[in-house]
Amino acid sequence: MSKKSSQMLVSSDRHETRVAIIEDGKLMEIYVQSQEKKSIVGNIYLGVVKDILPGIEATFVDIGLEKNAFLYVQEVATFEDVSTPPRIEHLLKRGQDILIQIVKEPLKGKGARVTTQITIPGRFMVLMPYSSNTVGISRKISDKEKERLRKICEKIKPKNMGIIVRTAAEGASEEELSRDLRQLKRLWWYLNFKIKRSKPVKLIHEEPELDLKAVRDWFSEDFERLIIDSKLNYNKIVSYLRKVSPELVKRVSYYDSNFPLFDKYEVNEQIKKVLRRKAWLKSGGYIAIDHTEALTAIDVNTGKFVGKKSLKQTVLKTNLEACKEVVRQIRLRDIGGIIVVDFIDMDDQKDRDKVFNAFNKELATDRIKSRVIDISKIGLVEMTRKNTSESLIRQLSKTCHICGGSGLIMSDKTVAIEVERAMRKVAKTKPSKAFLFKINPNIDMHFKEQLTSNLKTDTKKIIYIVGDPNLAFNQVELAAEGSPRSVEQAYELSENK
Repeated sequence: MSKKSSQMLVSSDRHETRVAIIEDGKLMEIYVQSQEKKSIVGNIYLGVVKDILPGIEATFVDIGLEKNAFLYVQEVATFEDVSTPPRIEHLLKRGQDILIQIVKEPLKGKGARVTTQITIPGRFMVLMPYSSNTVGISRKISDKEKERLRKICEKIKPKNMGIIVRTAAEGASEEELSRDLRQLKRLWWYLNFKIKRSKPVKLIHEEPELDLKAVRDWFSEDFERLIIDSKLNYNKIVSYLRKVSPELVKRVSYYDSNFPLFDKYEVNEQIKKVLRRKAWLKSGGYIAIDHTEALTAIDVNTGKFVGKKSLKQTVLKTNLEACKEVVRQIRLRDIGGIIVVDFIDMDDQKDRDKVFNAFNKELATDRIKSRVIDISKIGLVEMTRKNTSESLIRQLSKTCHICGGSGLIMSDKTVAIEVERAMRKVAKTKPSKAFLFKINPNIDMHFKEQLTSNLKTDTKKIIYIVGDPNLAFNQVELAAEGSPRSVEQAYELSENK
C-alpha cells in the first residue's frame, strides 16, 4: 500500500487563522481560530475553589472566565495508583487556591472542564510535573521503537516527574529527546517561579496560537510540505523548527501570491461541503450525518448504487467504501462525544467483521483518541471520540431561525468573511485600479463600511459596494471595474436608481 501524500496549509487573514491537512488531494482536517476568540485548551490558571458538590463528586473553580470551570474528583492530582479516589470534600475546600489546566473549552453554556494533572507539551514529549511514576509512549509508535524510546526515557526522566513520548519522537535521537526535555524543564521552573509569586485569579501559562501549536503537535516527516501564506507566521514557524527539528525546515515554504492559498488547493470549496447533511461515495452511495444533543448519528445508504452481482456484494462494497468516508467526515468535522454509525444490515458475520476491521483501520489515521464498541448484528457501531472544543460545523454555522434547528445555514460572520475574501481575491488578482461590487443588502451596513475600509487597506485599490436584493446572502457580483473615475460614475448611477 502506497504512502499517502500529505500537506499542511496555514492561512491567516485579519479574521481567522486556518490550518488544513490534505491527504492525496483531499481535505481531511480543518481547524479554525478566530482572531477575536482564541482557544484556551492547555492554558494553566491559578484559581479559587468556589463550590464543592459532593453529590456529583466535583467542584466549581473560579479562573476569571464568564463561567466557573468544572473539576471532577478523578482530575485532582493528589493521589496516584489509587483505584478509588477519596471524596471530593476530603480533597478540596471552598476558598482554596488551586492550579488547574483547561482540558475542554466552555461549550453549550457550560464552563470549561479542567484538571490539576498539569502537562507541559513539547515537540517530542510531554512533561508531567506532578506524576512521578509515568513514562508513557504514543500508541502509534511501533513496539520495537517503543522499547528503544522507553530505555532512553527511563535514563533521562527527571526525578519525581513523569513524561509521555509523542508520535513525533519516532526516530529521534537521545540528544534530541534530552534537548526537548531540558526546554520543558526550564519552562516548568519558570512557571513554578511565577506560581509562587502570584495570587488567584491568574493566567499562568498560555498555549501558543493555532499555527504554531499545529506545527508543534502534528508536523513531521509524514508531511511532504508545509505551506504558509503569512510571512510573519512563516518566519515564526521556521524559527521554531530550527530549534526543535531543523531537518524539517526544508519542507516549509512561503506562499507569496495574490491568488488565495486555500483557493489554489480547493480547500474553501471543500469546507462548504462540511455544512451539507449528505456526503456522497464514489459508487453512488452516500452517508447522512445528523447531530443531536446527545450524539451524532451517521447513516450509510446504497443511494444510486445498485451493484452488479448480488445484494450481499452491493451492501458489502457500500459499507467498506463508507468506512473511509465516515472516518474522513469525523476528522473533517471534528465530531466528538458519542457517535453511532448505522452501516447497512449484513447477515453474514464474516462481512460484519470485514467492515468492522476496515473501520478500525481507518480510525487509526485519526490523531484524536476514540473508543469503539463491536459491530452489532444490525450493523450499528457505537463509539466515543474525545472533543475538547466546538466542532467545525458549530464554528461555521448557527441554528437556522426558520427551521428551528433541524437544519443549518452559514453564520452571519462566516458569510461576511466569505464575502470579503471573494472581493479581495478579485481586487488582488485583477489589474484594474477600482472596483464596484454588488452584495445582498441584508448584510449589516456597519459591516459594509468596515468591509470597504478593509479592502482598500489590503488591496491599495478603490472599492465601492452597493446592495442588490436579487443576490443570495453569500453571493458577490463584480458590477464594474476600471479607472477610479469610471467606477465612481457607475457607483453613483447605481445609488441613484
